[in-house]
Amino acid sequence: MSTLFGGGASAASASAGAANTTGDISKDVALNQPPEDSISDMAFSPASDHLAVASWDKKVRIYEINEQGLSDGKALFEHEAPVLSCCWMDRRSSVLVPTRPPACSISGAGATTPVQVAAHDAPIRSVHMIPNPSVGGSPLLITGSWDKTVKYWDLRQSNPIAQIECQDRVYTMDVKNKLLVIGTADRYINIVNLDNPTKFYKTMQSPPQVADAGSQLLRGRERFRRRQYRRPLCHPCHRETPPANRDICNIYSVNSINFHPVHGTFSTAGSDGTFHFWDKDAKHRLKGYPSVGGPISSTAFSRNGNIFAYAVSYDWSKGYSANTQQTTNKVMLHPVGPDEMKPRPGGARKR
Repeated sequence: MSTLFGGGASAASASAGAANTTGDISKDVALNQPPEDSISDMAFSPASDHLAVASWDKKVRIYEINEQGLSDGKALFEHEAPVLSCCWMDRRSSVLVPTRPPACSISGAGATTPVQVAAHDAPIRSVHMIPNPSVGGSPLLITGSWDKTVKYWDLRQSNPIAQIECQDRVYTMDVKNKLLVIGTADRYINIVNLDNPTKFYKTMQSPPQVADAGSQLLRGRERFRRRQYRRPLCHPCHRETPPANRDICNIYSVNSINFHPVHGTFSTAGSDGTFHFWDKDAKHRLKGYPSVGGPISSTAFSRNGNIFAYAVSYDWSKGYSANTQQTTNKVMLHPVGPDEMKPRPGGARKR
């Protein structure tokens, strides 16, 4: 099997790399013609080597990525306002994006302009597409908004087929099989069983020291399918102690969490400009990578897990005034080595 981005690795070098927890970013490749403003979200196609990138520059770009890590822009869709999230429509060539003003549109599939398919009373922060379990697997769109609601949409209808009220603004969502996880302002985490989509199956508040990172942290083990509840696992990460003052600990936000599609291990990336790979069951960091020169605002694994894309751009953690013309804005493609994401023996089990 050829190694992504060219250049294979011998068994000896792979073994040596597995023993070293410091990751290498020297072979990472920059995406051609990246967005012109902060990158809000990225999503790989579940069916091909295409990457969708949403940005505050009001555009969604589609790139094709080959085995050498070279990227080619295939499509660009302009919207009326910043695009805050994106997802693929099942295995089709269309991309769903929420925009400000509060609407959700389909871009692609031969359409010359985006087609609106959903709306809220405030900006839509997160979108996901799943098969509708009650209508023979037809597409079902789920949208989470700053109007404190989550709505379910059958794309053949103009009105939502159901909705659920949340405690506060929806900041993040994720869905796996029949479980929907909703993260809101004020640290609320809501679990919804999609067999009963208008009621919370479980609600909790994350502890104050835990940032509202992506709800994907719950994907790997689907532990909420069991009636027995376990205390959440916390990984101290994205913090540093300055050498000149060991009494100070700088703590940075975790902006993105993604699970590897094969191994079930996961990544974190944050405002400190670093990303890390973790084995959740062994409670162990597999790899830690040096700073990439700016905050990491979004990340994504490719469908087979051999590419890890990370966006280096302003994450708005320091307000509007800190977003200057000199701010780095790029997407990097990291080739995931054969042992970088593998769990430790006896650690994470195959999902």
